[in-house]
Amino acid sequence: MPEDSLEIGLKVLEMARSGRFVEIREMFAPQLRALVVPEVLEAAWVAEADRLGAVTLVGELTSEEPNAGVTAVRLPVTFERGELTFIVSVSESGWLVGLNLAPAGPTSVAEPWSAPSYSDVQKFDEHEVMVGSGSLSAPGTLSLPRNSLPGPGVVLLAGSGPSDRDETIGTCKPLKDLAWGLASLGIAALRFDKVTYAHPREVSDNPNFTITDEYLNDAAAAVQVLRDQVNVDAERVFVLGHSLGGSVAPRVASLDPSLAGLVILAGGTQPLQWAIVRQFQYLASLDPATQSASQATIDVLSQQARIVDDPVRLASAQPSDLPFGVASTYWMDLNAHQPALVARTVSMPMLILQGGRDYQATLAEDFAGWKAGLEGKDNVTFQVFDDDNHCFFHGAGPSSPRDYEILQHVDPAVVTVVAGWLNDH
Repeated sequence: MPEDSLEIGLKVLEMARSGRFVEIREMFAPQLRALVVPEVLEAAWVAEADRLGAVTLVGELTSEEPNAGVTAVRLPVTFERGELTFIVSVSESGWLVGLNLAPAGPTSVAEPWSAPSYSDVQKFDEHEVMVGSGSLSAPGTLSLPRNSLPGPGVVLLAGSGPSDRDETIGTCKPLKDLAWGLASLGIAALRFDKVTYAHPREVSDNPNFTITDEYLNDAAAAVQVLRDQVNVDAERVFVLGHSLGGSVAPRVASLDPSLAGLVILAGGTQPLQWAIVRQFQYLASLDPATQSASQATIDVLSQQARIVDDPVRLASAQPSDLPFGVASTYWMDLNAHQPALVARTVSMPMLILQGGRDYQATLAEDFAGWKAGLEGKDNVTFQVFDDDNHCFFHGAGPSSPRDYEILQHVDPAVVTVVAGWLNDH
C-alpha cells in the first residue's frame, strides 16, 4: 500500500477541513471516481459544519481488521456543538472506496461475510475453475452438489462494473449467497470474476471494448464448463443474470438457443445512460442538504445521455464526453440491443424477478419494460418481492447505498423461487 490506511484517513479529513474535495475525488478507486461528485462531498461537509460549528478536536484514529480487502478507518471529530465519526474506507491498494459521516459513539466492527441460514455446506463441494482461455481468462468457483444423478446447473452473471465472482458489495456477497443456496438445493452454480475485475488494465487499454468483451465471451465459456461436469445435466444448463448481467442474459441466450432457460434478477430495460441519470436523481432526493449541489452533476450526466442517444454525435464523441468515461463503441453496442426486444426473440422459458424497493432497476421503468416487451409469451414468469432492494435484501423504507454497510443475505424466498423454477424446467 502506498501509505498506511490510518495516514490516508487523516489526510482525507484534513482535505475536507481545507475544502480540497476535488483532491479527495482523485483518491478514489478509478472505477468509483466517476460516481464521486466533489460538490456533493462539500455540501455534506458544510451542512454538518453549519450545524455543529468548527472542528475543535480530532480524537484517536482506529481501524478495523481488513474485510474483503477493505480497511475502515474511524476518526472521532469534536465540533463546537457536537461530535461525529469520520469513516474512511481504504482498499488494500490504497484507494478510497467509501467516505461517511456517522454519529459519534462506539461503532461496531463490520461483520464479515458468513453463510446464509439456507445454505448447507455438507451438501455441496466447491472447486476453482478457469473461465475462457488465453490472456483474458478469468478465475471462478463451481459449487457442485453431491448429487448421485446429473442435475441442473446455472451460470451466474454479476452486475455492472468490475465485480468479483461473489458480486461483493461492502460485506455483502449476493452471488455467493445464491450459489450456496442453490447448491444446497441440488443445483450446480458457477460464478466467476468479471474480466473488468480480473484484467482491469487490459480492459482500459481496449478502445473498442463492448458487452461482448464484458459478458458474452465468458458467459459462453462458463456454460461449457458446466456442461462438461459429469454430474450436471448438459441439457439443463441455465443462465442467471443480476442487474446489467440480467439485461444482457437474453443476448447470451440468443447466441446459444440450447440453453434450458434464463433467470433475470433486477435486470434493466431502460437505456443504461438514462438509468444512470435516474439513479443520481433518486440519490440526490434522499438528502435535501446535498440535493442542489447534485444538480450540476445530473445536468452533465443528462447531456452525456443525450449524446449517447444521438448516433451522429456518439460516433465522434470522446470518452470524456460520455457517461463514466466509457468509449463510444460500448454505448453503440448497448443501443443496438434492447434487452426486452432481444428477449422476445428467444424461445426458452424465462423467470424475471424484481425487488419492490429497488431504485437501480425499478418497477416503473425496468420491470414494466420486461412485461411490455414480453407480453403474450406464455413461457415467461414474473414475480415481485415487495420489500426487497436491488440485491434482493429484505428491508423497509427507501433503499439507499447504506443498505450495503451491514451484512445481509439474499432473501431466502428468492432462493426458493429460483430453485423451484430451475427444477421445474
